[in-house]
Amino acid sequence: MILILAYSCKQENAQEAFNQSPNIIYILADDLGYAELGVYGQTKIETPNIDQLAKEGMLFTQHYSGAPVCAPARASLLTGLHLGHSPVRGNDEWQRGEPGDVWNYVKVAKDSTLEGQRPLPANTLTIPKLLKEAGYTTGMFGKWGLGAPHTQSIPTTMGFDYFFGYNCQRQAHTYNPLHLYENDKRYHLANDTVPPGTKLNKEDDPYAETSYKKYNQPYYAPEVTYEKIISFVDGVKEDPFFMYWATPIPHAALQAPKRWVDYYVKKFGTEEPYLGSKGYFPVRYPHATYAAMISYLDENIGKLIAHLKATGKYENTLIIFSSDNGPTYNGGSDSPWFDSAKPFKSEYGRGKGFVYEGGIRVPMIASWPGHIKSGTKTDHISAFWDVMPTLCDVAQIKKPETIDGISFYETLTQQGKQKEHEYLYWEFPEYNGQVAVRMGKWKILWKNIKKGNKDIELYNIELDPAEAADVAADNPEVIKRLFDIIRSEHSTPLVDRFKIKAIEEMTAQSEED
Repeated sequence: MILILAYSCKQENAQEAFNQSPNIIYILADDLGYAELGVYGQTKIETPNIDQLAKEGMLFTQHYSGAPVCAPARASLLTGLHLGHSPVRGNDEWQRGEPGDVWNYVKVAKDSTLEGQRPLPANTLTIPKLLKEAGYTTGMFGKWGLGAPHTQSIPTTMGFDYFFGYNCQRQAHTYNPLHLYENDKRYHLANDTVPPGTKLNKEDDPYAETSYKKYNQPYYAPEVTYEKIISFVDGVKEDPFFMYWATPIPHAALQAPKRWVDYYVKKFGTEEPYLGSKGYFPVRYPHATYAAMISYLDENIGKLIAHLKATGKYENTLIIFSSDNGPTYNGGSDSPWFDSAKPFKSEYGRGKGFVYEGGIRVPMIASWPGHIKSGTKTDHISAFWDVMPTLCDVAQIKKPETIDGISFYETLTQQGKQKEHEYLYWEFPEYNGQVAVRMGKWKILWKNIKKGNKDIELYNIELDPAEAADVAADNPEVIKRLFDIIRSEHSTPLVDRFKIKAIEEMTAQSEED
């Protein structure tokens, strides 16, 4: 009889947890390529904990970032808007002070008004605002990049109850910063001042590990941040929580804990040093250090999951893992060596900064015990702007009507009929201006718009995922659809630097007609 009662109570407790609003953890890596996880085909970098998350949940094969670079991707994620409507459509370092001041590491250390990117408008609707109204405790950790100190757009004015990390994405160009932010105040770290771009001294031996000592200071930002993450998780006792962990890993600079670097030096063998020719910091073992960064992140994700399980919170937590865009080309990283975007191309012009598949197709894994079936995979086509309506469905709150996203809740739970996008749309003003449309099997791409290019590329993604064979000449009717979609999806940006003149002229003409 006692055993039956105990079993009955356990069932009731499990059912009660199942019916409660779930905790939500969204983990966003930075510049992590589509194939830089073992479960997506990576063979050199080890990611056992993220791979296990996929085994316990669902892996998405056709998920897209909102943009091929940091700030607009994050804006799309948090607002549910694509780049034709988003208030932030590119990286905007928002010059203040004298020319170059915002990039001067020493000046910024003394003057917080020089930090930050172009702020989101004050009335911007965001995921944390919606979830906070629904009773969630909200926290953000890592890299913000959507505003600046002393403006209307910092995490704690955009819906987060607590923030710890980098306010400014330029400051995240070192993992040993002089300060991070806790809410709206600087959180100082006892590191020496080593500005990004600092080269080796002339007398330093580039093959000696001791020459690189200054690039590895005592306080490693991801380690300090992880401690704050655990404190946040433990501090929420009653309410469900939403945690947005926007880790800067593996964005350059290449800096990682020595134990992980040593592990990969042993695995990969000796290699040539990177001396800083493509920005950031020199590093003795660039391949080993890049792999070490990703494995260190994987280790911390594993530790977080273990902690959730130990504290009884895992069973009622949705965890989503993704990346803000494709793999980069600078700072000593070597995406082709890792085949980081496989089966897509990852070299410059095809990865980060570009709307080819290597720049915007990103990994996404979702795990939610009891709701998402273990070991599942989906080809559902989705994008960052779909996350907001999906999380509204998860939290059982009304979805905004003014967004571009379609919830993929039915895909996660495999219940009900999943709505599909007719197409996905990107309008990116940087790297000479680009537009892309994913429409079923077709990928339409228009690049170098600001240089006057009028040639449109077309690829059959199902047959040609590497986008090697342009079939535009054989499918003029598909190309015509591009211009109709641009006219339908484009709105004039609030910021002049986000405007693409040819698109403004095209849409203005259509309004006159």
